[in-house]
Amino acid sequence: MNVSKAIRVARISHVGMLREHNEDAVASDMSIGLVLLADGMGGYKAGEVASEIAVLLIAAEMTEAMQGQSHLFKSEPDLLPESNMLINAVEKTNKAIYEIAQLQPECAGMGTTLVAGVFADDKLIVGHIGDSRMYRLRGEAFLQLTEDHSLVQEQINAGLITIEQAKVAKNRNLVTRALGIDPMVELELQELSVELGDKYLLCSDGLSDLLSDAEITQILLNEKDDIESAVDKLVEKANEYGGLDNISVVITTIEKSFKAEKSWVRKMLKVKN
Repeated sequence: MNVSKAIRVARISHVGMLREHNEDAVASDMSIGLVLLADGMGGYKAGEVASEIAVLLIAAEMTEAMQGQSHLFKSEPDLLPESNMLINAVEKTNKAIYEIAQLQPECAGMGTTLVAGVFADDKLIVGHIGDSRMYRLRGEAFLQLTEDHSLVQEQINAGLITIEQAKVAKNRNLVTRALGIDPMVELELQELSVELGDKYLLCSDGLSDLLSDAEITQILLNEKDDIESAVDKLVEKANEYGGLDNISVVITTIEKSFKAEKSWVRKMLKVKN
């Protein structure tokens, strides 16, 4: 769904202060209401291969699906059409990354986290795998929308460690789910209503490991509607704190309603507006 007149987006990806390569990748295409962020892992440069494949292939698959050029091999009737499109795009992408990793020795074990947003019909579909995150700023209320697929998050949920202990844990970056590592992967999916003025922030752990929620919130509030400045300020602050990892940020802001008209896909799937 084309939301380019309703939603503004700003994005940045920075190598940080210590890494030689940037294994993060970001993409956005408001003509189909899509934002993507991936944080790659595995081997010399293999991480950047995985993350780049992820954002490029998912964007291509979503474009084809919205143009009616891609057959949905899986469709859950209780989900929005765009949710089914995203699920299918992620499944195809996971298969592609996994198969390349099996065939190319230099790519063995590569994979990537993923956080994706699809804006359609005054809603946001959020999909994520791993520990890259999406947040929402509504008014002055800042909320983490995704829960990390990580060992420390499992330990937090089990009551074994506190959030404060997790921040300094040696294994805090060990993810329990990633795109391309196994033949199949489960995309965690949410369908949320949006409101005018909402800001949605996607980021890799290069940002969230170094800045607190309060610091991120303050930068977003200080920059107000200047989201281009906000992404720059967030990266600058992470680099001030050492820039220990690649740092990627995508921010979208909702400026108008984007209620859908009855499209071919909604007619086909009998979706009510």
